[in-house]
Amino acid sequence: MSSSTTIRRLSVVSPVPADIDIANSVEPLPISRIAEELNLGSQHYDLYGKYKAKVLLSVLDELQGSDDGYYVVVGGITPTPLGEGKSTTTVGLCQALGAFLDKKVATCLRQPSQGPTFGIKGGAAGGGYSQVIPMDEFNLHLTGDIHAITAANNLLAAAIDTRIFHEASQSDKALFNRLCPPNKEGKRTFADVMLRRLKKLGISKTNPDELTHEEIKRFARLDIDPDSITWRRVMDVNDRFLRKITVGQGPEEKGMIRETGFDISVASEIMAVLALTTSLADMRERLGRMVIGNSKDGEPITADDLGVGGALTVLMKDAINPTLMQTLEGTPVFVHAGPFANIAHGNSSIVADKIALKLVGKGGFVVTEAGFGADIGTEKFMNIKCRYSGLVPQCAIIVATIRALKMHGGGPDVVAGKPLDKAYTSENVALVEAGCINLARHISNTRDYGVNVVVAINKFATDTDAEMNAVKTAALAARAFDAVVCTHHAHGGKGAVDLGIAVQRACENQTKTLKFLYPLDISIKEKIEAIAKSYGASGVEYSEQADKQIEMYTKQGFSGLPICMAKTQYSFSHIASQKGAPVGFVLPVRDVRASIGSGFIYPLVGTMSTMPGLPTRPCFFDIDIDITTGKVMGLS
Repeated sequence: MSSSTTIRRLSVVSPVPADIDIANSVEPLPISRIAEELNLGSQHYDLYGKYKAKVLLSVLDELQGSDDGYYVVVGGITPTPLGEGKSTTTVGLCQALGAFLDKKVATCLRQPSQGPTFGIKGGAAGGGYSQVIPMDEFNLHLTGDIHAITAANNLLAAAIDTRIFHEASQSDKALFNRLCPPNKEGKRTFADVMLRRLKKLGISKTNPDELTHEEIKRFARLDIDPDSITWRRVMDVNDRFLRKITVGQGPEEKGMIRETGFDISVASEIMAVLALTTSLADMRERLGRMVIGNSKDGEPITADDLGVGGALTVLMKDAINPTLMQTLEGTPVFVHAGPFANIAHGNSSIVADKIALKLVGKGGFVVTEAGFGADIGTEKFMNIKCRYSGLVPQCAIIVATIRALKMHGGGPDVVAGKPLDKAYTSENVALVEAGCINLARHISNTRDYGVNVVVAINKFATDTDAEMNAVKTAALAARAFDAVVCTHHAHGGKGAVDLGIAVQRACENQTKTLKFLYPLDISIKEKIEAIAKSYGASGVEYSEQADKQIEMYTKQGFSGLPICMAKTQYSFSHIASQKGAPVGFVLPVRDVRASIGSGFIYPLVGTMSTMPGLPTRPCFFDIDIDITTGKVMGLS
């Protein structure tokens, strides 16, 4: 048993109460106690109230020579719309390792978007007796990182339209005079960000008065092609009516109307930058080189060209620090970044993982979650996140449920908000066995990266031993390292002890090295096709627009970047209704975009939306506040 002073023993009851009721029944420890257990001093973090703290990146510098702990990633099978419990399993495993197996452990999770929290899926703090607390703070504003991303993203959007507006109404000289006005002494100077643009243009002069007429034009006039702009505004709410809008309809904008739209905040490239950055200096460079579109001559226009890279970094300066929280059983949690895995790379931040690995040290464990099924979340963890971090996982977990496996075996549709068909609540071993084809492909794909794979079978009350044994048999036949039944939702860490033991064994017996799915020096299309092959596709079909974009990005020198596929999370294919492990389909790539600051090319497969809509009965119907105690009710 752990000797940690932060470990809390849970008194579980059955049936399991609502998530928010469990969360509200446990008084969190002061976050300074959690920090102390990690050997963090008060100089290493800033408090955000009693139960949250921002851990400063200076910790990494201090621990640079220290050993890392074991690195574990949690993915899943292709999920139902209800989710299969990856976050719950991640938290339950860490509670088992820390509270029952006496291991130094840290959980690394993404910050939930308020879109799903108030929309269709609910929060992402885990569930049952395996949760992050305070659960309401975790699922809502937290420490404001997503708000910072929203502000920075929309500042850049405003800068784009403003620059087009001013360039349209001014001569080169007038534009230059306003960009570089004389100070009180009558002297002109370039702002630091302007020097970056001059360097990009190959102009070595640092005195504005020395520029020639031609140099003034090249410097001052970005000449943005409005039709090429890919940067959209964002907000952290599901709102289908903002997917396509027109801007510039005010009388003062002189008829400069163009079509654009909103994405959800977590789909912003700035979120991806936050998740993939390695330092403040690196974040400044990444934000500055984000490409928003092209000039009319086809040259990429960046945030630094617009003069806004430094301001974006200022808005993000606190967001770069991971937030420290705790589980119900008192083990530490790092919450940082929150990109979706279907439309972004779906992983929490590199800096949180790096700090956590140093703090747990040799023999400790850091468990991080990759969004949605392993075909997208784990694939992007390996091929994008691990490339940029240099970190190598020793174990990959695939979370499976009987419910989802039955769906993949041919069971009826699973629809959020509707009762489950009886096929999912009564024993049907044949349906489970048929659905294990989906699990087998996820195991095979994940093993190809050179990591040991452990299957976590997330047990629900209606699941039977015969069904569990069918999954174990199929997992081991697919060459999983182990397959373990877990009851952490109902029992907390105690219900994931066997999973913890299996993960420890998998990490200690890891002998292979990380192998990426594709090298970076092949073409964009070859990389896309390598990923499509892992889905089971026989080929890829590119739209005329996709071909045009690939040609342009290759010409602009961006073909050496990794690929981040934007694809439905509900199938290996592009068609959400195709369950199991489909093969032989042709994957349609309708468009290709570039996130140059975050460092990847992202093809849009099928009809992916970057702004979710609300269902008929959103989660917000159940959310309210107890006006006597001030406690949040109805979060799930």
